[in-house]
Amino acid sequence: MPSPFDGRFKMVIINWVANPFRGDRLEEEWRPAAEAATRYGAKAWAFIRSTDDPLSFTQVALFDKKMDFDRYWLSDEIAEARARIGGIYQVPLLPTWYESVGLGVVSDQINGANGSEEAA
Repeated sequence: MPSPFDGRFKMVIINWVANPFRGDRLEEEWRPAAEAATRYGAKAWAFIRSTDDPLSFTQVALFDKKMDFDRYWLSDEIAEARARIGGIYQVPLLPTWYESVGLGVVSDQINGANGSEEAA
């Protein structure tokens, strides 16, 4: 199965900031909605919480088409999820689109090596 990170890909990033003392609730209540992106065509998703600032979250989703993201973000399911958590995060939320121009992982380097150790 091909990786969602093969070649150039597009992603949407949404920065969330929880209101004071609401970080745990945002994490718990929004995670299922972030994961739901795959039901609307996302190839991958992530909902990331900062360890330095536990009120800061980043939602990432990889979509082939912005229209698929719009179907997700504007769906009754996700609009209702945002309404349920109203008051625990700061607005506005501004989805921002990016395109990958490169990505690598350590296994790429390992797979390219011959695996033998050279004598010093």
